[in-house]
Amino acid sequence: MTEDWAAVASAINQRSAELGFRQRDLIERSRVSKAVVGEIARNVVQRRRNTRTLEALSLALDWHPQHLTAVLHGRVPPSVGEPIYRFDDDDVPARLAAIEHQLRAISERLDEIASINDRLDDMRSISRRLEELNANLATVVRDRRSDRERTSR
Repeated sequence: MTEDWAAVASAINQRSAELGFRQRDLIERSRVSKAVVGEIARNVVQRRRNTRTLEALSLALDWHPQHLTAVLHGRVPPSVGEPIYRFDDDDVPARLAAIEHQLRAISERLDEIASINDRLDDMRSISRRLEELNANLATVVRDRRSDRERTSR
């Protein structure tokens, strides 16, 4: 499995900037040593790290605990609130929990789409009614012109 420490460093630096954190803030919040935070943030030493280190940094940056681990391995980072699971096939309950979480998110999106479709149907109905009113108005205008032309003769 390829590890992308440059992506981890980039993610940490971008998020720190978003949150207005200095390196000292990240060290205090994560309780990770200054040396290790510096090595990771500057991508100067690429070596295997304890998963707790990346979890502590992720949490300090207000991310899901496995955010930086996912970035490291080129996966889509989980959102805050998603279940924590191991990245192996043996943890079936955790994988099911992750699938259930994703299904809930999909279901919510489908509900939003249904709501949008309902609003579109309402707009189509209004549009048809406006077309009818416009046609009626055109008829009234034409009839008035005909009446004026007849009376002016």
